[in-house]
Amino acid sequence: MLKVLMLRRSLDAKKAELAELERKDAEFQTREAELEQAINEVEPGNTEQEEAVNAEIEKFDGEKTAHEEAKQKLSADIEGLEAEIEEIERSAPKPPAVKGEAKIVRGDEKVEINIRSLPKTRRAFDALPMEQRTAIVERDDVKTFMAQLRSMKGQTRAITGAELTIPVVFLDLISENMFRYSKLLNRVRIRYVDGEARQTIAGTVPEAVWTEMCAAINELNFVFNQITLDGYKVAGYVPVCNSILDDNDINLASWIVEMLSESIGLAMDKAILYGKGSASRMPLGIVTRLAQTTQPTDYPANAPAWVDLHESNILEIGGEGVTGAEFWAELMQATGATYTRYSRGELFWAMNSKTYATLRSKVITFTATGDIAANVFGVLPIITGDVDILEFMPDGDIVGGYGDLYLLAMRSGLMIESSYEVQFLQDNTVFRAKQRADGQPIIPGAFVAININNTAVTTAMDFAADTANDAQLTGLTIAGVTLSPTFSPTVYSYTGGTATSNSAKVEATTSQAGAQVAIAVNGKNLRNGGTATLTASASNTITVTVKQGNAVRVYTVTATGAAGVNALARPRTDEGK
Repeated sequence: MLKVLMLRRSLDAKKAELAELERKDAEFQTREAELEQAINEVEPGNTEQEEAVNAEIEKFDGEKTAHEEAKQKLSADIEGLEAEIEEIERSAPKPPAVKGEAKIVRGDEKVEINIRSLPKTRRAFDALPMEQRTAIVERDDVKTFMAQLRSMKGQTRAITGAELTIPVVFLDLISENMFRYSKLLNRVRIRYVDGEARQTIAGTVPEAVWTEMCAAINELNFVFNQITLDGYKVAGYVPVCNSILDDNDINLASWIVEMLSESIGLAMDKAILYGKGSASRMPLGIVTRLAQTTQPTDYPANAPAWVDLHESNILEIGGEGVTGAEFWAELMQATGATYTRYSRGELFWAMNSKTYATLRSKVITFTATGDIAANVFGVLPIITGDVDILEFMPDGDIVGGYGDLYLLAMRSGLMIESSYEVQFLQDNTVFRAKQRADGQPIIPGAFVAININNTAVTTAMDFAADTANDAQLTGLTIAGVTLSPTFSPTVYSYTGGTATSNSAKVEATTSQAGAQVAIAVNGKNLRNGGTATLTASASNTITVTVKQGNAVRVYTVTATGAAGVNALARPRTDEGK
């Protein structure tokens, strides 16, 4: 299939060249409009002007003809290459089945390729036989999806508009392909579930009792615990050149599978290590759990007993001057904190490339011939366990343990939605892929976080802000009213005591500039920054409702009006401007 690889390289190059020519179509349209205007401006009988315009017309016609011919030639070349590739793939003998090979079945579409082992330079959908790709894109549900996807091109609605559900035939491909882009999905235990998930966990296995051959058998007590996982949504934006949307179904399908796989797969790794948990609507990460110093208030009653691990499993070793056997002895002792009776899997160790280079520098030796050797090749020596390079990790930090004791629940159903206006000038349509998932360590003691520079382990990681659903305020002031407690974006209920004045100007500042704000004083609407008259010597309720994306937050302030006589509280549109 080497010839196919070369043909695909040529095909990609010609498609890129054609896309560049198609981008120039707009320039020709602009020039044509300018020439039409110039023709209309030519003075009758002015030979000089007529000759100049005719010269420009001839130049334009020549260039446009050459442009169209070049496009036609490239289109023909592309069709020829695609036909040649299709013929080679159709006639190629099917490879023998490989032991341990991933087999995916969805209806009549059967995948017998090891997607996870494909090089990143090859798209997963392209690896399928041509007849299988053709069968997939000719399905009615796929045709409908493709048509709806293309219809998103050029739409100006917000990203929260209509969503498309990915056809079922793509789901297994995407699920398998995510493992190429995520390092840790290959390490942890994954369950594909619908709705809320409960995982039953066996407690410590009791020791069997030795007795006489004919004696009564002692009863062994097995304890089972449960953890509950919810569904949180991970999403990422991907800008797509509109020319891709105009491509044929097979190439568009290849792009969809690859885009969704990479977008979601990369997001999973960070959450598995540093996810902030249910309070932040994401999985609970390994390091986050190890750093807990007290049992969470919402810790499930049926879960395994909570254990404080922030000292025993978060460790600092090494430092300047600690090398050779001394360093590796410290590291081996630190990694021993992952002792567990539960795992049947293998160890993994996640770190960035700089930390990996530091490890290699500490095992440099000289061979008998004077050559330098650093025997760390993707597996930690002595300790064992595969090394996974994740560049978002801090320098010097190593996180690892028995990955099969981290449970990741993946919800069925991927969604895709779009927005054209986000990158209108770049001629891109922006797509967002969404996957629901949740996870947490089943046995947290099976993991450890280590810093090899003898500095504090980083236990909290910043995640991209969910600005699309940030409906919080950064400030709230009401003239004459002192809020109690002091305003905080995450506190939604306040008292204001007795106002110093019944003329109350209400100003709310949103975290996101595009958020919608609705203010009501005693049920009557008031514009943001407007002034309302409070009811004297009576309780007044001021609500500020903030909407952003799918999120809604309501801030409530209760205050007593100043002593005096006035009308019922009402908005005053003539003040506070």
